Amino acid sequence: MTLVSALSAQESSVRLQAALAVGTRADPGLLEALVARCAVEPDFFVRDMLTWALTRLPAELTVPRLVAELGSSVAQARSQALHTLSKVGDGRAWPALTPSLLRDPDDEVARAAWRTAVALVPDGEQEGLAVELAAQLGRGDRNVQLSLSRALVALGGEVVVPVLRRVRADPGMQAHARATEMLLRDPEAGFDAAIEEAKRIVALGPQHADR
Repeated sequence: MTLVSALSAQESSVRLQAALAVGTRADPGLLEALVARCAVEPDFFVRDMLTWALTRLPAELTVPRLVAELGSSVAQARSQALHTLSKVGDGRAWPALTPSLLRDPDDEVARAAWRTAVALVPDGEQEGLAVELAAQLGRGDRNVQLSLSRALVALGGEVVVPVLRRVRADPGMQAHARATEMLLRDPEAGFDAAIEEAKRIVALGPQHADR
């Protein structure tokens, strides 16, 4: 069995070992096989190994190919390409993180885009990114909202707090903004508790924030 065929073997353990072997070999000729497998691989651990294998290849080859993958109609292809770009950490991918990608209708793609954008944002672009991310406050379930809060927190309070305090939309967005600000002040605070407290403050009014 060749390495390429082993990447699509029925047993996940075989695919995992194949991805490890490809990464160890670091053969640029296997770039296409790795990217193609990322789009369809069902096992989390194998996908993680595929990402590691891609990071072992020269960035000048992987970054353009992964950026091209961001236009795929397959959500997993987009999310895995984003995840890998965040691990490669090459700023040349930043222009590809467009507003449409940051607002991708697929939650997993959007979450990956948020993480990647925070990892790659160049100096001077942080506030613009914070504004873009804040526009999606209140989106999705708990996990989606937690991912968005973590992305905003990672940008730092100096940039994020003024943006959060400008949120004047529906109560759900305001509560999420307040909860994110609480996490900025106390990173050890639980997200669920912060959300509930923020909802209470929004419902009662800011004058009750310290009660």
